[in-house]
Amino acid sequence: VGGVFSMYFFDVNFSVAVAVGFIALFGIAVETGVLMIVYMNEAMRDSAMELGNGRLSMEDIRQAVFSGAVMRVRPKLMTVMADMIRLMPILLATGVGSDVMKPITIPFVFGLITSTLFVLIVLPLVYQLVKEHELRKHGKIEYLELKD
Repeated sequence: VGGVFSMYFFDVNFSVAVAVGFIALFGIAVETGVLMIVYMNEAMRDSAMELGNGRLSMEDIRQAVFSGAVMRVRPKLMTVMADMIRLMPILLATGVGSDVMKPITIPFVFGLITSTLFVLIVLPLVYQLVKEHELRKHGKIEYLELKD
């Protein structure tokens, strides 16, 4: 969403360079989203094992989602800040070649902002709602066992 709005704001037409920026953005956004779900899933599994019977309540689900999501806040913000700081010189450049590189960085930088908000706020909320619905419907929570 941030990448699309940035194209409108900076009056950039969709091109191959913009598509490359979106591809890079999608890669980072999907990776961090999957990692967030993995951490919340592990926190859910750990909470179920602590209880012994494996039965989680609504409050246990909230606590597990919160503890799993909190573990990813600092790494996500560090990744976003490193990417944005790395790309700021390209975004602010006016010299030779900047007309080629700017269309790549514009959707990438501004898309990182909205993907960060999505991964840190919206994704844990949706995950919690899905798990609460699953508990109400089936009476138990399914979580994936990760194997190396």
